[in-house]
Amino acid sequence: MTTTVREALGTLTVLGVLAPTAAGQTAQTAPAAAPHDVTALAKETQNPVGNVISVPFQFNFNGGGGLEDESLFTLNVQPVIPFKLTDGWNLIARTIIPISSAPGPDGSRYSGVGDINQQFFFTPAKPGAIIWGAGPVLSLPTSTAVPTTTGTWGAGLGAVVVKMTGPFVLGGLVTQVWPMADTGGEPEVDLFTLQPFLNFNFGPGYALGFAPVITANWDGAPGDRWTVPLGIGLSRTTVFNGRPMSLAAQYYHNLERPDAGPGNQLRLVMTLLFPPARGHRD
Repeated sequence: MTTTVREALGTLTVLGVLAPTAAGQTAQTAPAAAPHDVTALAKETQNPVGNVISVPFQFNFNGGGGLEDESLFTLNVQPVIPFKLTDGWNLIARTIIPISSAPGPDGSRYSGVGDINQQFFFTPAKPGAIIWGAGPVLSLPTSTAVPTTTGTWGAGLGAVVVKMTGPFVLGGLVTQVWPMADTGGEPEVDLFTLQPFLNFNFGPGYALGFAPVITANWDGAPGDRWTVPLGIGLSRTTVFNGRPMSLAAQYYHNLERPDAGPGNQLRLVMTLLFPPARGHRD
């Protein structure tokens, strides 16, 4: 785990350092191209139902707690794609594809894809002071790793509320997935997720962020269901070789967790951004 963390940190650091230089070189070679407003773009990407196609790669390194000296690694690939339905409504498709490496007996490890979570949010195309979205959520039994195999087809509801005021972007995203059909026995997917978020934007594309993922596994034993993290992160939205992107590092400690759950999490995120062409933001 230590080597992997160092390599990931090194990669993100190099990208963060080189991005301004690359952006400057791009501006010199293509002076006709208008520069991106990275601060405005950062705020847009902090909105889960924003009008920006994004592809986050979220590297989660979990350790301590019930894992003791072992480590749990999960890469979440989370493409977010907005669609225009009508002049008044947009549909935001948000997919979460987890790829995990979990500890097994006698030093072995289990690796593979977990259950895919698919979220849809219907949101007004021209929101007011409060931005909101709501829609169905699906859980698909796609897991190929033994510890994460559920065999559960799940469905539920999700909602998001966002407020942008000055340098702040705050709000929350909540989902509940219930088991609809199950072919794998225990465990089943019966999961509540709440992600409050608060971002303070400063400087050209920099932001301090608080976005813990609070979960309740209703299939767990009473007293062993909740995971409640507390932490903070730093992100930077920039342009690398003409491509807008966001780089982030976050650390969380689980104040409440299942007995077997990890105590701490280091999260590194690289997000590729595909903003709409200027003048075509409907």
